[in-house]
Amino acid sequence: MKKRALIFTFVTYLTVAQNPILIPPTLSGTNISLTFQNGTHEFFSGVTTNTMGVNGNILGPTLILNQGDFVNFSVTNNIAETSTLHWHGLHVSAENDGGPHTTILPGETWTPSFTIMDKAGTFWYHPHLHHYTNAHVSKGIAGMIIVKDPEEAALDLPRTYGEDDFPIVIQTKDFDANGQIVVPSNNDDSIMVNATLDAQLDIPAQVVRLRLLNGSSMRTFNIGLNNNQTFYQIASDGGLLSAPLASTRLRMAPGERAEILIDATSLQGQTLFLMSYASEFQNGIYGATYPGMGQGMVLDGYNPNPLNGNDFNILQLDVVAPTANPVTSIPNALVTVTPIPEANADITRDLVMTPVQGGQNQLNGDFVINGTPFDLNVINYEIPLDNTEIWSITNQSAIGHPFHIHDVQFYVLDRNGNTPPLNEQGLKDVIYLLPQETVRFITKFEDFANPDVPYMYHCHMLYHEDRGMMGQFIVVDELGVDDADFKEGIAVYPNPTNGIVQIATKENNTLSKVIVYNILGSKVTETTNNIIDLSNLNSGVYLLKLVTSKGITTRKVVLN
Repeated sequence: MKKRALIFTFVTYLTVAQNPILIPPTLSGTNISLTFQNGTHEFFSGVTTNTMGVNGNILGPTLILNQGDFVNFSVTNNIAETSTLHWHGLHVSAENDGGPHTTILPGETWTPSFTIMDKAGTFWYHPHLHHYTNAHVSKGIAGMIIVKDPEEAALDLPRTYGEDDFPIVIQTKDFDANGQIVVPSNNDDSIMVNATLDAQLDIPAQVVRLRLLNGSSMRTFNIGLNNNQTFYQIASDGGLLSAPLASTRLRMAPGERAEILIDATSLQGQTLFLMSYASEFQNGIYGATYPGMGQGMVLDGYNPNPLNGNDFNILQLDVVAPTANPVTSIPNALVTVTPIPEANADITRDLVMTPVQGGQNQLNGDFVINGTPFDLNVINYEIPLDNTEIWSITNQSAIGHPFHIHDVQFYVLDRNGNTPPLNEQGLKDVIYLLPQETVRFITKFEDFANPDVPYMYHCHMLYHEDRGMMGQFIVVDELGVDDADFKEGIAVYPNPTNGIVQIATKENNTLSKVIVYNILGSKVTETTNNIIDLSNLNSGVYLLKLVTSKGITTRKVVLN
C-alpha cells in the first residue's frame, strides 16, 4: 500500500490531479458548538483510514466570525483522549487561549467565551496538548477561521465562500502499508488539500481569493503558479496588507497563513496549478533536498521522498464560467498598516534556538529555546501588561524553524539587520527563521492579564514542539488601583467587568465626562459620573473616552 501510494502521488503531480477538494461547511453566529470525534476517511480508493475530526470525520467546519461579536463556544471532546483547542492567531485571554494547560478530558465540554477583537483575516484552530499536538492535528483535527470587519467589507474583494473565496488547507502525511496515518514521520510523501489527495478545484473566470494555510506538521512550501504566473498576496497571518503584492513565489512554513488573489478573468477553459517550487530551496529547510545546512546531515525517513527538493503540484485549478457578480480587477490599495515604532519598546528579549545535540546527527535529536526544554511548571517570562517589547529570535541550529507566539500579533523589524520583505511587513504571528538567521519583531501585550494561566511560544514544526521546543509566559497587571496608568493619572477597574466600572483619578486630575463607544465606534452612552453601569449592554469590548482636566484619553473595557 505504502509503495503504491508513493508512486501514485509522484506521477499524479507530474500530470493532472483528479479529485475535487472537500470544501468544509461553515459555522457562524454568536453560539458555536464543536465536537471532537473519531472517524474514518477514504484518502485512497477502497482504503479506510482512521481519522479524527471536528463535527465530522476529518478537519472541522470553517468558522466565520465578525469583529466585535461576543461568541460563546461549546467544545466537546469525544475522542477518548485528553486534548485542547487553541484559536491560532486570535487575540484572546489566556484562559480562553486553549494552550496545554486548558485541557478537555474525554467526555467533557469546554465553554470559552470571548470577543472577536482581531482585524479581518484568516486564522485557524487546532489542538495544543503537550506531546500530542502532532498526533491530533495529523489525524485531522484542524479548521479554518475567517474574521470579517467593516474595513475589509468596504473593499472590492472576492468573499463568497466556496464560490470565489476558497479555504485551502495544505498538508502532507505519511501512510503505512494499511493506509493508516503514521505519526510522527519524516516520510510525508502524500500531499493533500482539504484532506483530498490529487486535489482539483473549479474556479470562475474572474478574480478569486485563496486563503492558504500550511497545516503540515513539518514541511515548508515554496508556493507559486505554473509557468511562473503572477498572483497577488493581500494578507498575511494577522490580516490585510496595505496593498496587493504582485508575486510569483511565497514561502509558507507550518502554521503560516496567506491570502492571495488570482486573476483568471481571461482564462476560462484553461488549467492552472498551484505548486511548490521546492527545487529552489536552499539547504536547511524541511522540504529542500537536504534538510540540514550540510549534505552530510541526515534526517531519518526524509529520503527518498519525491517531494523533497523537487517541484510538484499542490492543487489543480480548472477555470470555468464566471459567477453572476464577478470581481474582475485587483484593487490598488487595501488597509492602513501602522507598525509599532521601535522607539516605543520597553524591553528587548533574546531567544536562541539550538539543538540538544550538535554535530551531523542533530536533526534527529530535540531542539530547545534558550537551552531549556519546555516544562509545564516553569514560567519563562513574566510580562507586564501594556508592555511594548522587541523579541530577537536567533536560530543557531542547522534547520529552519517557524516561531509562533500566542496572545499577540507582531510586526517584523528586520532579518539579519535587513528590512523584511514586503509580504512580512503586515501583522504576523508565525515567522520562519533559516539556519543562523536572526529575526527581530515588535509587539504590545495589551488587554489581557492572568497571573495563573500562561500563553505559549514555540516552534510550529509540531514534532519539535511536542519534544520540548516551547516556552511560556504570563502577562501580569503590576499596577494597583492607586498607581494604575500613572503617566496619565487615571485608572479604570475592574477590567474585565461584569457590569460596573469605576474610574479613579490622581490628584490634580479631574474627570468631567465619559463617553462609551462599542468596538465599531458607535456611541452607546455618556455620563459625568465616575461609576458607570454597563450591565444593560451586550457582552464585548467597549471604548471609554475619558475627558479630564489633564486631557482626553481612551481605555478599552471588556464586558463579560
